[in-house]
Amino acid sequence: MTVDDERVGQIGRGLLLLVGIGQEDDEATLERMAKKVVDIRIFADEQGRTNRSLLEAGGRLLAVSQFTLYADTRRGRRPGFTYAADPEKASALFDRFCEQLEQLVGGPVERGVFGAMMQVHLVNDGPVTIMLDSAEWAG
Repeated sequence: MTVDDERVGQIGRGLLLLVGIGQEDDEATLERMAKKVVDIRIFADEQGRTNRSLLEAGGRLLAVSQFTLYADTRRGRRPGFTYAADPEKASALFDRFCEQLEQLVGGPVERGVFGAMMQVHLVNDGPVTIMLDSAEWAG
């Protein structure tokens, strides 16, 4: 991932997290989501089945704040971002989310630059893309 042609984050095998912080999100939301990210079994085991978590697979994390995940396109031709948290709250919660992830994985989490124009490059192994929405599950 680059900002102004300078590399700011990079991982090998692991997960690229596009993280949207909403108005309703709080510390409890972050804790649930961080635990879900590191525990969800989406990496292949020796038989090729998705039975391993990020921790079991020894993967790394790259987190990118992405308020555009909250784009509301139900009306008109221009997306609205009413449900996204304001930048100050989102930045603080994004940092806290990354800190929680670091505690759970026992090491650094690479991260993007909040609010910057980033070039994110992805080699998708699968393809597997999974959306975790805190509003759709509890605990």
